[in-house]
Parts: sequence; structure tokens; C-alpha cells
Amino acid sequence: MQDDKVCVKLLFFAKARELMEKHEMETLFPPGPYNLRSLLLQIFKVCENLQPIAENIILAINEDYIDKMKKIILKDGDEIAVIPPLSGG
Repeated sequence: MQDDKVCVKLLFFAKARELMEKHEMETLFPPGPYNLRSLLLQIFKVCENLQPIAENIILAINEDYIDKMKKIILKDGDEIAVIPPLSGG
């Protein structure tokens, strides 16, 4: 770990998994603080392939959905789920 970064695991589901061509990855991010939009921007820096679904992604940290007003501080070992729009019939 670098002094100013924390190691987080990104988990990809459905279309996000297809676009990234993997189920998960570890990466280093500054700890924050973030809001939903700034965290998404940070994710897009390392996951450019997610741009086609950028407007519809839902995020969860450690299995808790993030609402757009929440202030987020990341810690080592946090898991960020990248959940694309769901469709069904």
C-alpha cells in the first residue's frame, strides 16, 4: 500500500463483467472523501471499458448501496460492487 492510497477490490456484475472481461480486480485509490459521482469518476479512470454504461451504474460498498448524498471514505480491503442497469421481462 502507498501512504496516500488504499487497496480496494472492484467486483463486476452482468454487463460490467462483460465489458471488463473479468469478475473482479484490485486497485489503489485515494481514501477520499468521495460522493457517488466522484467515486464513479475514480473508477472510470481505471475501468475505461465501463463508459458505455456510465450513466446507469449502481455502486455498493461492502454490500451496502451508496446513495448520492453519502460521503464515502475508503479503507483497505473495501469491496466496491459495480452493478449495471438490470433488465428483465
